[in-house]
Amino acid sequence: MPTYRSSPFLASIALILLSASASTAQARLDLAGAWRFALDPHDQGIEGRWFARDLADRIRLPGSLQEQGYGDEISTATPWVLSLYDRHWYLRAEYRAAAQPGNVRVPFLAQPPRHYLGPAWYQRDLEIPAAWSGKRIALFLERPHWETTVWLDDREIGSCRSLVAPHVYELGQLTTGKHRLTIRIDNRLIMPYRPDAHSVSDSLGGTWNGIVGRIELQATTPVWLDDVQVFPDIEKRSARVKVQIGNITGRAGTGTLTVNGASVPASWGAQGGSAELEIALDQNAQTWDEFNPALQKLTVRLVGDGADDTRQVTFGLRSLRADGTRFLLNGRPIIFRGTHHGGDFPLTGYPPTDVEYWRRLIRLCQSWGLNHMRFHSFCPPEAAFIAADELGFYLQPEAGMWNAISPGTEMERMLYEETERMIRAYGNHPSFMLLSPSNEPSGRWKEALPRWVEHFRREDPRRLYTTGTGWSLIDAPGPVKGADYLAVHRIGPNMLRGPSAWFGLDYSRSLRGVDVPVIVHELGQWSAYPDYDVIKKFTGYLRPGNYEIFRASMAAHGLLAKDKDFAFASGRFQLACYKEEIEANLRTPGLSGFQLLDLHDYLGQGTALVGVLDPFWEQKGYVTAEEFRRFCGPTVPLARLPSRVFTTDDLFAVDVEIAHYGPAPLEKATPYWKIADSDGKIVAQGEWPKRTIPIGKNIPLGKIEVELAKFPAPRAYRLIVGLRGTQAENDWDFWIYPARVDTTAPRDILITRSWEEAETRLAEGGKVLFIPRVADLDWTSPPLDVVPIFWNRQMNPAWSRMLGLWIDERHPAFARFPTRSYFDWQWADLIRGVRAINLDSLPRELEPVVYAIDDWNRNYKLGVIFECRVGRGRLLVSAIDLIDRLAERPAARQLRRSLLDYMASARFQPRVSVAASAIRGLLFDTRIMSKLGATAHADEGDAARAIDGDPNTYWFSSRHPYPHELVIRFPSPTAISGVVIMPRQNHREHEGDIREYLLLASDDGATWHEVKRGELVSTFAPQRIAFAQTITTRHLKLVALSGFADDQTAALAELAVIYAGPPLGENGDGSIRYQRQRSASPDVDEAPDRPMPRRATRP
Repeated sequence: MPTYRSSPFLASIALILLSASASTAQARLDLAGAWRFALDPHDQGIEGRWFARDLADRIRLPGSLQEQGYGDEISTATPWVLSLYDRHWYLRAEYRAAAQPGNVRVPFLAQPPRHYLGPAWYQRDLEIPAAWSGKRIALFLERPHWETTVWLDDREIGSCRSLVAPHVYELGQLTTGKHRLTIRIDNRLIMPYRPDAHSVSDSLGGTWNGIVGRIELQATTPVWLDDVQVFPDIEKRSARVKVQIGNITGRAGTGTLTVNGASVPASWGAQGGSAELEIALDQNAQTWDEFNPALQKLTVRLVGDGADDTRQVTFGLRSLRADGTRFLLNGRPIIFRGTHHGGDFPLTGYPPTDVEYWRRLIRLCQSWGLNHMRFHSFCPPEAAFIAADELGFYLQPEAGMWNAISPGTEMERMLYEETERMIRAYGNHPSFMLLSPSNEPSGRWKEALPRWVEHFRREDPRRLYTTGTGWSLIDAPGPVKGADYLAVHRIGPNMLRGPSAWFGLDYSRSLRGVDVPVIVHELGQWSAYPDYDVIKKFTGYLRPGNYEIFRASMAAHGLLAKDKDFAFASGRFQLACYKEEIEANLRTPGLSGFQLLDLHDYLGQGTALVGVLDPFWEQKGYVTAEEFRRFCGPTVPLARLPSRVFTTDDLFAVDVEIAHYGPAPLEKATPYWKIADSDGKIVAQGEWPKRTIPIGKNIPLGKIEVELAKFPAPRAYRLIVGLRGTQAENDWDFWIYPARVDTTAPRDILITRSWEEAETRLAEGGKVLFIPRVADLDWTSPPLDVVPIFWNRQMNPAWSRMLGLWIDERHPAFARFPTRSYFDWQWADLIRGVRAINLDSLPRELEPVVYAIDDWNRNYKLGVIFECRVGRGRLLVSAIDLIDRLAERPAARQLRRSLLDYMASARFQPRVSVAASAIRGLLFDTRIMSKLGATAHADEGDAARAIDGDPNTYWFSSRHPYPHELVIRFPSPTAISGVVIMPRQNHREHEGDIREYLLLASDDGATWHEVKRGELVSTFAPQRIAFAQTITTRHLKLVALSGFADDQTAALAELAVIYAGPPLGENGDGSIRYQRQRSASPDVDEAPDRPMPRRATRP
């Protein structure tokens, strides 16, 4: 097994890492201020001996060169350190305006003011004071980025590549007076880190070049306390102190090591030495945890031959261990309620090194019910650990990697070195509870990383270790070897997050046989539409070009006035999903917590607006911390409520339990429940006997059974469960509808799926409820979903881009259908299988009664229910099916009744007039190829997918370069006036997009003639190709002549002809069962299943 405690690399650079959890009486010389400076884009400085001359430019440190105006202007050729983005984004039709030289704005991240990859040189003069004569002097650089190389005068001191800890250089004993200090910093990808690792990536601004935090010289005696680590024992109320002694004298020596008054002899060799002793603590010393973050202090002093050095060391008296599937902190079960942090600092671009910043952030997280933070492929500065120690907050840093890690590789060696640095720098901090080597490791990591765990568990058992965050060490549920705990989101195919366990269920089937604690990785990732007022907050380093692109798109679709409505409504939809997912986690036996992705928005990887807070950790206005804590906190009542829609014939039967992870069991606790109507009036209530609630989860409180026959309906209700005399209270909305509803339409209202029928009645001045067939809507009318977008649609593209509904709740159409202005779970059955109707081509002043909220990249104006005048008639259009299976769908029955009552009333007076032809223009028979009996053929790929009517499937040709051919055959001559092309929908780099094309026709399949030649744009939107004149043919050939950039593949989601022949009859009910589409990106692991509150049934 490899060990790297005496790495030749580290030894050769004479680099030392001081224990950053200990203060010392060293003399210090602050080097902050003005420095001389030079960029070195062609890497000429070393050969040109730039360290031997004065540099010409000026810069201030601490700081970065990009924030001070150095580097290259952002352009379409900027060499981003990323892989999770569209490299050729500037070729896409929707981004042309953002790709103009001199004002390039990228859509996939918030961009820095300038970009620079390469060496930069920083230089200043030093004045060594006379009082430091004979002292050992070190240079301390708290957080450089990335590789530093140091020269003092003309002497090279060494280099360091650490991304996780201070760079500290041994300068030795220096002559007093003036010296020149030169530091070369190289922020290129100088090791094979994955370019998406947050410690090195542009995704969140991590490619800055500079030094932040403390920059100073430190002077000690020639023999000094090089490192002090404290290992507490809570049972014995003692601490073992381990000391490393540094020595530059070249002579052995002896002395005394004293810790809080207890002394032992110490000795050291010519290169240094070590010593340790165990000291007794006060028997009343308090342990450290989230409820009582008591800290202990030790004074450590070394005196002897050439030595007189003192440290103040702070630590916590705590013990963390795994007990089966539980975490025990000081013998008490705990659960981790955490959020992801990717090292994003939009105002500075680099991590703050002041403790107060981290105090504010941690207090904010605690106010939202969290007790934990996971740092994704990133390790924060010591200030974060100090603040977490003070406030009782649990941290899982990572070694700066998102990597392939295999035995014997350079990255494995770097991992061991970085882990040693982290332990040395931050090991005494009690908040340093968990350690993971990497996000989602790859390579032969299952060989390498269990050995890493074993090695460091033996070296330093003060924390628990896992083999990586994200991928499971095991491929199926069962015993775990080689990790203290798992931080995963699936085990084999078994998901531990996502909708499969919502609505009263849990993930226990995914954990059968797992015998270590499990924290769920990156829980959530549900997106919400942005409020563009956030743009005003970008007053520092990162620039909101991505938001500006999205805002311009919204404005182009005439929707900007709806921004705040959409942000609020989609935010409430997002919140409902986070509530379901966190509660499912708390209900699951064997799960010991979660790490959200994220409490706040993520600015990179396509822009993932997944937080309930904005990128600046500020509220968005649709949820408060108090509401969030009702389902995310130390004590949470949980109802296993499988249904949200009931009728007056139903029995409301619910099992209730509690998860309690407070400081102690709750004595004499009285659980209660109540049901309130939409006015807050209590209509039913009860309580269960007093009892002691132990620490843990799955603690039953009781069962609620209420007959609903006497409840007024239709109406919204709320179940509330809590503990008397405490803040523990949680709630769930549900809806009761009449068991029997008359769905008969008034005689003057036509309900139809046929536009021909509708148009005829409207021309007569009638009233029509038009419910178009799903397959009759053109492909710009996307399918809806019962969960929001997962992560974002740049990185995870798909045809469906649901972000919720905005509902005009005061509209009289909802007089008998209780609703709020956003998607609630009573809408889930209504919109399943629905395609929203794209209204971009209709008059701007037309406002749907129910909007579907499209994602911020596309911004289609989507209507679910809308009304208008058509000639002398009045039209109400519903994309929701209000015709079929009404007996099984109480919400659909009630919505139909409410809409019909509105249409029958004098209030049905649509304000906006729309031409019948405009409504007809919303329709396109997407089953046309099936009706015509067309077949498709190609040399490669499943050509039938190009004509199946489902944009979620696609034909793909990749074995040879262009051209690629697709041939369509019809059973008989067919009149065609053009074609509609739907590009592939699931690849973020638009793999297979066709640029130049040729369309040919043939009567016999042998002799072909050209019909149309042209170019397509690169987009996800369908493109219509009109012929100069109608043709009649039995064979149609598409020849893809070229693609975009270096792409040699061709792909099509759909090719449909614009039919110009006699009317075709219907075949079937007009429905298409669209396949569920998976992203082409292996980094997006979206749960394939979808939640559905189940219909209430009597036991």
